[in-house]
Amino acid sequence: MPALAIADAIRRHHPDWRVVLVGASRGVESAILPTRDYPYELLPAEPIYRRQWWKNVRWPLLAVRLARAVDRLLDREQPALVIGTGGYAAGPVVWRAARRGIPTAIQEQNAYPGLSTRLLARRVREVWLGVPEARALLKIGVKTSVIDTGNAIAPPDPGRRDAARWRFGLDPWKPVLLVTGGSQGALAINQAVGTWLERERGTGVQVIWATGKATYSQFQRFHRPPDVQVFDFLDPMADAYAVAQLAVSRGGMMTLAELCAWGVPSVLIPLPTAAADHQTPNAMVLADAGAAIHLPQSELTPDRLGEVLGGLLRSPGRLDQMAQAALGRGRPDAVERIMERIGVLSG
Repeated sequence: MPALAIADAIRRHHPDWRVVLVGASRGVESAILPTRDYPYELLPAEPIYRRQWWKNVRWPLLAVRLARAVDRLLDREQPALVIGTGGYAAGPVVWRAARRGIPTAIQEQNAYPGLSTRLLARRVREVWLGVPEARALLKIGVKTSVIDTGNAIAPPDPGRRDAARWRFGLDPWKPVLLVTGGSQGALAINQAVGTWLERERGTGVQVIWATGKATYSQFQRFHRPPDVQVFDFLDPMADAYAVAQLAVSRGGMMTLAELCAWGVPSVLIPLPTAAADHQTPNAMVLADAGAAIHLPQSELTPDRLGEVLGGLLRSPGRLDQMAQAALGRGRPDAVERIMERIGVLSG
């Protein structure tokens, strides 16, 4: 999604440029890229397995195939600039481009940099950080510049709040709680929220709850608008951000960037099985800034969740302070900052 946001910005600023998106044939991009109006290439890339290490036995043969595919891609496109936004297809493409002397950049979304970013930070021209805390964890090359751009998201439009309230049929005098586990949902969060709602009927809060498609059927019985509205997927998500006074969320940094840009305080429950547990540092960064409460999944129970939510919803002054802290961490102009750097590197 960061790659698509950057691609859209390039198209707006430079409609005559050719933008080619690259992903892995077995990654989520194999489903997303065919639905977008960009030329794309899917490479035979796979992750490096940390737990199921025996699967890495395929890598010597795979590396040869992947290197050939990347070289064919670069030979055909002759790019003026190569940008990596994470994922296991990005590393090989950026590395080969850097070896050829092609200007390269990495956009790192997370507080704990991904493996590709950590390995390539010595070689690329620029590293664009979603959060400044990631800088201390990188070993930078002598010719590499590190720039705090923020993460590429659609800027918030406060003007959509009235339309969003109408869409959801909300009472303007009651607070709104957004619950989201990301596009795939989060079963642990959904179960805790469901039990909390069963125990705390008439909480005085309006809940907009995106369960994810995989578990929607288990929780749609809670749908009783306008107090509780259950969706498998929210599109556009910005409507929910526009009306929420508080959110319960995983710790994916793109979601956190959007919450901060909109000034929404949050209770963050990182996915413990995320690669290198990278969502936990994301949550801790916002908690340290006063914009969020970090609630580890190991401590997640309906009672604990209810205690945290109840304490916040009964303290509008604290919510206001957290909202201001979130806005202080927000970078709604990140795409424009990135476009400035693209202009420098491509010029």
